[in-house]
Amino acid sequence: MIITIGYLYYDLLNLYGENGNIKALKKQLEDQGINVTIKFLTIDDDLDFNKYDFVYIGAGTENNQKIALKHLIKYKNDIKKYIEDNKFFLSTGNSIELFGKHILDNNKTKIKTLGTFKYQTIIEDFRMIDEAVFKASLFDEPFIGFQNQYGVIKDIQEPFFKVIKGVGSYPNSTTEGINYKNFYGTYLIGPILIRNPHFLKHLVKEVILSKDKKFKFKKFNLNFETTAHSNFLERHYSEISI
Repeated sequence: MIITIGYLYYDLLNLYGENGNIKALKKQLEDQGINVTIKFLTIDDDLDFNKYDFVYIGAGTENNQKIALKHLIKYKNDIKKYIEDNKFFLSTGNSIELFGKHILDNNKTKIKTLGTFKYQTIIEDFRMIDEAVFKASLFDEPFIGFQNQYGVIKDIQEPFFKVIKGVGSYPNSTTEGINYKNFYGTYLIGPILIRNPHFLKHLVKEVILSKDKKFKFKKFNLNFETTAHSNFLERHYSEISI
């Protein structure tokens, strides 16, 4: 079996070591005996979403985000079809802003985005920075991550998380991110797959099963990551009821 990962704008949208998500995913797939091909894709490349089993896009500066958007918007219909076909897509950091209807920037200029979902992003004059603890209905384990964002998102219809600690999709929101079919989007950075091994394991299993429903899994070796996750919660958030 070969799993092909499309890594969008690896050179433009890679703040905070977000390429760690790709490294973690590749290692766990290979530990299961899967051959992994990574397509490192940027603005000089043609994108063929029919060739990718999993797509990842990470966080970048506001300027790099706009550069990536100019290229990516040409593929908005392909992206919509890819998501509707239940293919796997992970968006972290401010790349989540690209999948709504528009971004309203500091100058009140409305920047058209992909329109995959109906939400809108508003760029604020203040920055929201915090460690976060979230809960997702799919998982018993809480999620941890870091937020560093100017944007707030309104009108998300399919939120990914319930906020336990940190900032939601907008200040005082009780929810954050989006999960529609196999599209997962969140402002959380970290990288999220390294800090949340339960999510990494889930994605690895689901991507493999999408290719072979009878696949026999080997035991996952995520002891170090699981211990780090538990220790972080115990050390910093032991008083929180999750």
